[in-house]
Amino acid sequence: MRKLSFAMNMSLDGYTAAPGDDLGWSVPSDELFQWWSYRVGATGLALYGRKLWEGMSSHWPTADKQPGATPAAIEYAGRWRDMPKVVFSSTTSTVDWNTRLVTGDAVTEITRLKAEDGGPMDIAGATLAAAAMRAGLIDEYVTVTHPVLVGGGTPFFTALDNWVNLTLAETRTFPDGVVLTRYETKR
Repeated sequence: MRKLSFAMNMSLDGYTAAPGDDLGWSVPSDELFQWWSYRVGATGLALYGRKLWEGMSSHWPTADKQPGATPAAIEYAGRWRDMPKVVFSSTTSTVDWNTRLVTGDAVTEITRLKAEDGGPMDIAGATLAAAAMRAGLIDEYVTVTHPVLVGGGTPFFTALDNWVNLTLAETRTFPDGVVLTRYETKR
């Protein structure tokens, strides 16, 4: 059975994006960017919602070819293209870069994917993660909390019908006051 993690940048007040899908507050330090790059390299399968997929696929497939691309960006771009991905969307019609499109029920497909053998899965995109959260499918929550209050936007967590008890598995501090916390779901 595969492990499913939900890991994203988050503002201190709990948002993955500020109003208007503004992500300007979450620019990573070099150290944090390297951590994200290693994480992408270790991911067996990434699950994307439409909005985050559109943002990532508009930049990373060719980021290593852009003038002034740093060695870290070049490395990340290659890892991102190589990483197997599934995009969940009823409006997207084509995907590329080692990606498969699912237009049906996300919870049913994520449940099926979790039951397979393979490397760890990361779910990316707060809306998609919310569906998996409500269904009790997430095994690990990784919050990369930035010291900023954005006042609204896309929440990291969704409303739940039942409590989810967690165990703290890791903490780490990055430059600029960014704090990573990793929690495992108690089963």
